[in-house]
Amino acid sequence: MTRNDQRQSSPCPQVLVVDDEPDIRELLDLTLARMGLRAECVGTLAQAYAALDKGSFQLCITDMRLPDGEGIELVRHIGTLCADIPVAVITAFGSADSAVAALKAGAFDYVSKPVSLEQLRGLVKSALDLEVDARHGPTGDEPQLLGEAPAMQQARALIDRVARSQAPVHITGESGTGKELAARRIHALGGRAKGPFIPVNCGAIPETLMESEFFGYRKGAFTGADSDRDGFFQVASGGTLFLDEVADLPLNVQVKLLRAIQEKRVRKVGAAVEDPVDIRLICATHRDLRSMVEQGKFRQDLFYRINVIELRMPPLRECRDDIPLLAHTIAARLHSGDTPAAALTDSALAALQNYPFPGNVRELENVIERALALMTGPHIDADDLGLNLIPEVGADGTAAVASLQDHLDAVECKAISEALVRCNGNRTAAAKILGISFRSMRYRMARLGMRD
Repeated sequence: MTRNDQRQSSPCPQVLVVDDEPDIRELLDLTLARMGLRAECVGTLAQAYAALDKGSFQLCITDMRLPDGEGIELVRHIGTLCADIPVAVITAFGSADSAVAALKAGAFDYVSKPVSLEQLRGLVKSALDLEVDARHGPTGDEPQLLGEAPAMQQARALIDRVARSQAPVHITGESGTGKELAARRIHALGGRAKGPFIPVNCGAIPETLMESEFFGYRKGAFTGADSDRDGFFQVASGGTLFLDEVADLPLNVQVKLLRAIQEKRVRKVGAAVEDPVDIRLICATHRDLRSMVEQGKFRQDLFYRINVIELRMPPLRECRDDIPLLAHTIAARLHSGDTPAAALTDSALAALQNYPFPGNVRELENVIERALALMTGPHIDADDLGLNLIPEVGADGTAAVASLQDHLDAVECKAISEALVRCNGNRTAAAKILGISFRSMRYRMARLGMRD
């Protein structure tokens, strides 16, 4: 019988506890017993290795400092020989470096001393739910990231791996590459899939409201606070908090966010004490955080804390062979009515594959939606796409010249599209970037046949 078979047939989940302090071992033993779990408690690395050789476990909880070595050695050992066992580490209070090092080495999650029993129970529940889900495999209901380009395959593979931990993930990539979709897939494949997924656009929150929006407030904390209110951290408890465009956070908010991430506690505005929170954090931005750290615009310690695992979403120009699949899928999804979905002609697909797509998949969706609204025949042809930004090359190698109005319309369409992509479709914000009024923006989009 293999170790995996033994673990599946075990009548009661068993947890390996590794800590050299008898009081901590007893506390964990009692807590796990009340959760209906069996614990095997040892005090050294050598004893932990021996226990792993003899028994089968669904979870390991280890202190970082042991008499004969570091807990991170056990994390690596289990990751190499028993990769299906989640490992959680116990770190000293305020020891962010140790926690990050353990997560980078493959730890599932961490708790800080003094151990919060509420956080411990949440961690154990997440770990064991994850272990059960991993045996059953993906359900097929997870958000899909389509494409077979090598860059997309690498991104999907990393997503599937990081979903098995609670480590913070930093998703990078240009606007429109599917960063939120990737975050949703990480959430759906992980042990928190049954919990909430709370997306937050950091750039859309006024600075004066950020603290109360993130951490909540008590009744009477300020004028208008008529009742207690939870913030994003409390609402996301038991699930995932996704901070999109995290680079837009002001420095004073970054300080408070750092503490909340490190200590897993937040204090509501007007409250006297901190409350524990149980979230997995995923951040995303299209900006270069490393460069912002060097310029003093983003805190280095916060970057170090959220960048435990970095996931890069590739731009569409690196996945040109996937454009036909994406275009057909988008057209089918946007189709409404009883008639068959409109197909794209070969010339339309060729035009799409030759277009640079500065707005990536989001721009592709906009192009397909516009073509569906303006198409005159049963199929989407190249002329329906409105991709007049790249001049066609004639047989003599020279570029064909479009009319002046066509050229100006193409430039205007490109500028508006890029502004909308930067502002996540918010036309008011896009108009401000372009230096025109909202009414002018609406008129220009209507004249060009554009839909946001």
